[in-house]
Amino acid sequence: MDSPQQKITKTVSREDASKESMANSRHVIRINFCGPTPLMWRADELKSARELGIIGTLVGSLARQPRQNTRLGRPLELLPEEGRLLAEMGRAAVIPDSTNEDPEVNPEQVEQYHAGLENSFQEQGAMALEDRKTTLLRVMTEKHNEDSGSQENSDGAVRDRLEALDHGFSFPRTAMAVQLCTARAGLSHCPEVRSFLAADWLIPRDERSETRFRVFRDLRRQGFYLTSAGKFGGDYLVYPGDPLRFHAYFIVVCISMDESMPLCDVLAIARLGSNVKKTVLLCSSGESQGDDREEVVYTSLQWSGMV
Repeated sequence: MDSPQQKITKTVSREDASKESMANSRHVIRINFCGPTPLMWRADELKSARELGIIGTLVGSLARQPRQNTRLGRPLELLPEEGRLLAEMGRAAVIPDSTNEDPEVNPEQVEQYHAGLENSFQEQGAMALEDRKTTLLRVMTEKHNEDSGSQENSDGAVRDRLEALDHGFSFPRTAMAVQLCTARAGLSHCPEVRSFLAADWLIPRDERSETRFRVFRDLRRQGFYLTSAGKFGGDYLVYPGDPLRFHAYFIVVCISMDESMPLCDVLAIARLGSNVKKTVLLCSSGESQGDDREEVVYTSLQWSGMV
């Protein structure tokens, strides 16, 4: 039976652990841009975004299976609304593109880089030569054990082969392994660093993008998960939970309140939603409410046969 002091110690340790986990979950997610496309690279940040309901789409290739497109890896491509929502929540810092900030190339850094590549090439060539020698010795030893020739002739043959290998071995540069750095270590996210990393959001904010973002934010606040619905002719697919566990219930089409929609388009999207067993939602941004939130108006469409 635990003593009161042990119980207090356990309680304090649990509180400390919970505080530490909350602090870890509040770390800032870094978003990089490739043109207007927001990308995420780090695995721990992908996990944190997933816990916040941000799904995204993996668009990178796997290191061990680069020539297939069935299973994809990092980076994670975000919808513009997903990245903007993270930034609005204070959970994301946009990393500015530094490729165009300093167009001048430092010759010393270039020289150090090429020197490092040359040293790496020499080391890999020496390792490849030693590996080839080890393989040759093993093969020659196996042949010597099988043959009944003299010991002196076999030893001389091994020496001749090793000498020929030393003079004739060449390690091609195309076989050299090169390390590619995809992250920079040592950057914390204190307020000073966060303000230093802050950059302007690169996505244009027109009326349609504002409507899409308000609809996305409102549905996320209601607990739904959203992904892109381009293959269904809409803006978002709406899931009641994680898309790995649930099918989508709704196809969201974002339009402004004063925008007219042709009847043929309404019939087409309603018929499509019926064929894929999903309800079509026409979503528009309405008037602002008192709690600094804008009302979103939802209109559902379902196809029914005419009697």
